[in-house]
Amino acid sequence: MPSFDVVSQVDLQEVGNALNQATREIDTRFDFKGKNAKFELLDSTITMRAPDKFQLGQMYDILTAKLAARKVNVLCLKRDDPQENVSDAWQVVHVRQGIETELARRLVKVVKQAKLKVQVAIQGDQLRVSGKKRDVLQEAITLLKEEKVDLPLQFINYRD
Repeated sequence: MPSFDVVSQVDLQEVGNALNQATREIDTRFDFKGKNAKFELLDSTITMRAPDKFQLGQMYDILTAKLAARKVNVLCLKRDDPQENVSDAWQVVHVRQGIETELARRLVKVVKQAKLKVQVAIQGDQLRVSGKKRDVLQEAITLLKEEKVDLPLQFINYRD
């Protein structure tokens, strides 16, 4: 029975490379000279540190531009509110991986409401869609692509 998986994955190696490029750009930019502005990457969490909130916004713009240039979808980023104390400001940016349970349930409901002849199963942080015909699976892919989701979705592991 043909099937495919719906996932939301980000290449963390590319995120690291984009972060290195963004760090180099901040080191060379005139408006950041002599400032203690930096990016820190720990697992899938990026911490931006700068003297004030305005520069955090500039750093985020640089980061998203570098990620987009390396073909990483910026929809996978989720920013926390900026924190500020007397000496500096910081902001945490999460790189989201996988499909959350609530979103997975919503996607399953969308496919079932379309009355396609496919079965959709939630498997951890991904969805498995299986059906008897390839055409029906392609309709399911089209339906999921048209759905407004705040995560980048990839369709992998197509099996005949």
